[in-house]
Amino acid sequence: MKLVLAVICMCKLFCYCFANIEQYPHLMHNIKTTTSEEDQTLAVRDLIKRVVGMRSNDFKVQVGLPVPDTGKDIVLVEAKNGKVTITGTSGVAVAFGFNHYLKYYCKKQMSWSGDNLADIPNSLPNTNGTLTLNAGVKFRYYQNVCTVSYSFVWWNWTRWEREIDWMAMNGINLPLAFNGQEALYRRVFKMLQCTDADLNEFFAGPAFLAWGRMGNLRRWGGPLPQSWIDNQLALQHKILQRMRSVGMLPVLPAFSGFIPASITKLYKVNYTRAPAWSNFNCTDSCTYFLDPNDPLFKVIGQLFIEEQILEYNGTDHIYSADMFNEMTPKSSDPDYIKSTSAGMYRALTSADEDAIWMMQGWLFQEGFWGPDQEKALLTGVPQGRMLVLDLFSESKEEFTPTHSYYGQPFIWCMLHNFGGNTGFYGKIESVNNGPAAALAYPTSTMVGTGMTPEGIFQNYFIYDLMTDIGYFTVPTNLTQWVTDYVKRRYGTDSRDITSAWLQLAATAYNDTAAGYPTKRMIRGPIVDRPTTNLPSSPRWFDQKQLLLVWDKLIASLKDLPDLPTARHDIVDITRQVLQYYHFQAQYSLVTALNKSDYETASSAAALMLAVLDDMEEILQSDEHFLMGRWIDDARAFGADDEGKDFFEFNARNQVTLWGPTGNILDYASKQWAGLIAYYYRPRWSFFIDHVLECIRYGKHFNHGQFTSDILAEVETPFVNDRTTLPKDPIGDTRTIATNIYKRWRNVIIYDGTYS
Repeated sequence: MKLVLAVICMCKLFCYCFANIEQYPHLMHNIKTTTSEEDQTLAVRDLIKRVVGMRSNDFKVQVGLPVPDTGKDIVLVEAKNGKVTITGTSGVAVAFGFNHYLKYYCKKQMSWSGDNLADIPNSLPNTNGTLTLNAGVKFRYYQNVCTVSYSFVWWNWTRWEREIDWMAMNGINLPLAFNGQEALYRRVFKMLQCTDADLNEFFAGPAFLAWGRMGNLRRWGGPLPQSWIDNQLALQHKILQRMRSVGMLPVLPAFSGFIPASITKLYKVNYTRAPAWSNFNCTDSCTYFLDPNDPLFKVIGQLFIEEQILEYNGTDHIYSADMFNEMTPKSSDPDYIKSTSAGMYRALTSADEDAIWMMQGWLFQEGFWGPDQEKALLTGVPQGRMLVLDLFSESKEEFTPTHSYYGQPFIWCMLHNFGGNTGFYGKIESVNNGPAAALAYPTSTMVGTGMTPEGIFQNYFIYDLMTDIGYFTVPTNLTQWVTDYVKRRYGTDSRDITSAWLQLAATAYNDTAAGYPTKRMIRGPIVDRPTTNLPSSPRWFDQKQLLLVWDKLIASLKDLPDLPTARHDIVDITRQVLQYYHFQAQYSLVTALNKSDYETASSAAALMLAVLDDMEEILQSDEHFLMGRWIDDARAFGADDEGKDFFEFNARNQVTLWGPTGNILDYASKQWAGLIAYYYRPRWSFFIDHVLECIRYGKHFNHGQFTSDILAEVETPFVNDRTTLPKDPIGDTRTIATNIYKRWRNVIIYDGTYS
């Protein structure tokens, strides 16, 4: 009976998927790579050589399988007699097959947080026949429009090359390619008589470009240096060439309607001015939005696409644009809303008759968008010529209330992370089951899966799962998957470390509640501006369970090889546990303040600062947790000291104040060495001094005065400081972790009841 039900379910999935494809012939059949099979084959061979060096000779690869009518990739993998043959429908398919073999047969892993790729078995494991890997959907999308600022902003070509290799190996065939667009906007706006001064008031700084592009900000963090504009355009050429070489379809930007203020004076145009965004005032916000019905919108939109096609020697026909991201249209009238999307489509197709408009479904999270407005926006474009990113599917899907986006195709996305915060979090059950359920949804128009984190370099565990589920769109046995993850990440099947990850999968990575918890719960109050409010405990698991994970981690140290992946995770788990002790200390301190208990407050304060010192020490021991590297990468873009200081300001401001006065304070917070020692510890020390003074003298804690003082005396000075922070690891990770464990494991800071 179970087998029969499984077959029925698979048939249903096939029928729905087949219906989706036939519904969108242009998207599913006309949108395809123009790179030859021979060139894709050569590109994948080069990729394999970069990843495994001389062992690449053991892999014979070929792009040449016919693409089925479904448009979905197929790859065949066969290993015998020490050689591996991989054949697929695209370069991406072959690269995915290569990675699948490394992961599940060689027990190896390439990740954001280090690799386990050394010592590939001399005798490559046999596959016992040909392994057929069928993609469950045509498209696998990657990136959020914010990722380019939160994580990629300081990358050079070497780092981009590695990421594109990682994308291909994880089946990504629809990546965002947003670098370099300011150079093209500069040309277009110069054609329209804008001056350099006009553009200096328009472009945001390097670390804030994402929000300038979406019309949320203007000029903050700028002016944008011409050297940066030129550098990013040159980088974009390399990025596009490499993406296309393996058969990817890079998604280029489109004109979203945001214009320099001078356009409104140079031309008689229909425009609106947005209200201030997210605590910014109109000095750096209140952007100008050109109405999509205005004739100039089409002119600018067409010019911009034509400049890209000329500059990049062609296009792959998919363009990303968000007109109303966290912004409200000037009218809720459905006819007006529909006209705006029609205007966007006209601008795109005037330059590229095959254009597909990609839009984030994130805007439908806002209260403005009722069913009439949603339907109007989505149906203003011919069916199949808009591709919607269901951006937050694992937590708050929008394809159900919009009835599969009123017939427009969509991509099921895991957003997961905001601002690149480093706390442990995941919805493992939703990720495992969500894509298959979305495909089976009645009248589903799903054509792809995606990963859309605002920032990467965190929680690789949940992303590794999503790359598998996103490719096959079939749920997996999570216990077995976690067990396999441990083997490929560490090269060991240690019972202790496997048990630790199974525990994490069942707790920190298993939020089953609807929606998304507050960011404060995920990142922990250690990185928030101090407050006399009691800290909030994670709602989805008991933090004390992390102590059991810690026990198993420390017990496994004797079995863990000295690998970058192991060192990273020893730091990461220790960091997460220390966050729990900080939570306890803060709770004790605030409770003591409320009771005017000076002795308890002093004790809690000392423990809190000790936690921060130990966190700094463990974070210093691994290259992936160093603020100094973030700053060093930023300064590398400067030609002289003044230029280097400019880029460092952008780097420091984004991960702390996020604005001139803490406008989006601590949103992009990171638990990095250097940030702990020079920013978070001084903040908590400043707070502690105020708390103890209030208790000692019976004073009321003045929150308004405290906020003003800490901004002036701690936070702003850090952003403007140019002290060189360490960019190389210090100390032995295992020794430091063991010593911290011995110091803290049996400490109980607060033994009361949490509210």
